[in-house]
Amino acid sequence: MVANKINKIKKRDGRIVDFEQEKITSVMFKALTATKQGDGQLSRKLSDKVVEFLNRRFKTEEIPHVEQIQDIVEEVLILENLVETAKSYILYREQRRKIREAVTVAEEAVDKIDQYLEKLDWEIQENANMAFSLQGLNHYGVSYIVKKYWLNKIYPKEIREANEGGDLHIHNLDTLGPYCVGWDLYDLLLKGFGGVPGKIESKPAKHFHVALGQVVNFMYTLQGEAAGAIAFSNFDTLLAPFMRYDNLNYLQVKQALQEFMFNMAIPTRVGFQCPFTNITLDLLPSPAFAKQPVIIGGKPQKETYGEFKEEIKIFDKALYETMLEGDKSGRPFSFP
Repeated sequence: MVANKINKIKKRDGRIVDFEQEKITSVMFKALTATKQGDGQLSRKLSDKVVEFLNRRFKTEEIPHVEQIQDIVEEVLILENLVETAKSYILYREQRRKIREAVTVAEEAVDKIDQYLEKLDWEIQENANMAFSLQGLNHYGVSYIVKKYWLNKIYPKEIREANEGGDLHIHNLDTLGPYCVGWDLYDLLLKGFGGVPGKIESKPAKHFHVALGQVVNFMYTLQGEAAGAIAFSNFDTLLAPFMRYDNLNYLQVKQALQEFMFNMAIPTRVGFQCPFTNITLDLLPSPAFAKQPVIIGGKPQKETYGEFKEEIKIFDKALYETMLEGDKSGRPFSFP
């Protein structure tokens, strides 16, 4: 063995223990014999090289981490052109990491329940819209497993280590899905709400109340398929024609929009949240639809969307008033 100034190493659990070169020699021997690229004599030679690298890279008072030592083992194997042995050792390290991870997940899963019930984890409050509830508990427990999947199966090692080390925060790791999603309201009005085998389907809406109801059902259903918001654009442009076809006055329009806003405020999202939804208003007929025939009952009509400027104004005014008034206590609607 070569002279060594490294006396201690740091284990993964933070413990400081004595440095034992024999363990490096043993690991080298197992890897070399498994790939038939060496024997005990070569393993001792490579072990000495690892120690030489440690002595050059760490000061006497420094304590290397076990992962740093294993990185040097990989480096030495590659520098010695022992490619198969290096591959074998890298795979071995990854397998051991997965085993440790599985044990840790199993142990921490029980602790997660207590952390939620006692509100010990800051992530419980990460989403201001999520209330303390049974649904919230279920989501918190499952999200821990989903986060591990993202970090171990999808993101590379460098990202995982940066996240676990506190150098990088990745938002919404608790959902194995997209962040925000925009949907096509025109398509909903054209085809109706359906398309999922075995589930109830609706024909295209013929009336204002029905169109708004299908929007609510659509957003309720699709909210669970994204981590962030789901959205409809051209909301006023595409819905305003129904008001004329139903011959609705201002109070009737406002009543329908009040029903829509209150329905969208029901906490149906995981964690007792309201659906995370956005709508975009055009204020004037959208140029994208201005010359297109309006869709009522899934069929094009003789008028175009550009002819419903006044109805759009009424729609927007009624919606703004409803949002300003809030609920019965004057509390504003969070969404849409």
